[in-house]
Amino acid sequence: MKRMGMIFRAKANKALDRAEDPRETLDYSYQKQLELLQKVRRGVADVATSRKRLELQLNQLQSQSGKLEDQGRKALALGREDLAREALSRRAALQQQVTDLETQHATLQGEEEKLTLAAQRLQAKVDAFRTKKETIKATYTAAQAQTRIGEAFSGISEEMGDVGLAIQRAEDKTAQLQARAGAIDELLASGALDDQSGMHKDDIQAELDRLSGGTDVELELQRMKAELAGGSTADRQAIEGGQSQGQAPSQSQQQPQDTPRFDKQ
Repeated sequence: MKRMGMIFRAKANKALDRAEDPRETLDYSYQKQLELLQKVRRGVADVATSRKRLELQLNQLQSQSGKLEDQGRKALALGREDLAREALSRRAALQQQVTDLETQHATLQGEEEKLTLAAQRLQAKVDAFRTKKETIKATYTAAQAQTRIGEAFSGISEEMGDVGLAIQRAEDKTAQLQARAGAIDELLASGALDDQSGMHKDDIQAELDRLSGGTDVELELQRMKAELAGGSTADRQAIEGGQSQGQAPSQSQQQPQDTPRFDKQ
């Protein structure tokens, strides 16, 4: 059971560590500090309110004490010693209450000063924590972004890893298709495979087509030369006919026409 409990706590701690975001933790801590500061300020306000209430009671008691003292003097002036004694007795009781209230007032005033000083110190700590919190958050965000960029460039991130695998598969398929196309062309050229479309020619026919194409070019060249030389249509026909039969032109065809005769005068 102890081992199971340890394993459970270890896995729970690991899961919480993955789920924890330092920025959220810092914000939560800052929020708690603000709440504590608000409670301290509320305590200062409550103590100040109590102190003010005691001051009002002290003022009332001191006013009653002064009134009783005046009454005792008037009673003595009128010869009523009994009334003067009663007034002084009441004044003595009020003075005891005044003394007690003054002691409480001094205690509350001291507590108020302590709470005020504590609130000021806590305010300074909260401000310093807020500055540090924002600095840590900015540093963490920058480090996180830099890590993601580095993973993207190196290709070790999950997204870029999927992209790299897709590119590798596309390159493999392309290379396979290119190799297959090249193999089929070689087999068709060697005659190992038959061209069902009738478009493929063997090597002998290809060579014959090449030679006949060159002969046609030579015939066209001879015809253009004859036209430029101003030859007759018969000569051009003879040239074309002789070249088409693969024979050289005869001497009679190569001789020029009879030149005109000029009479002597």
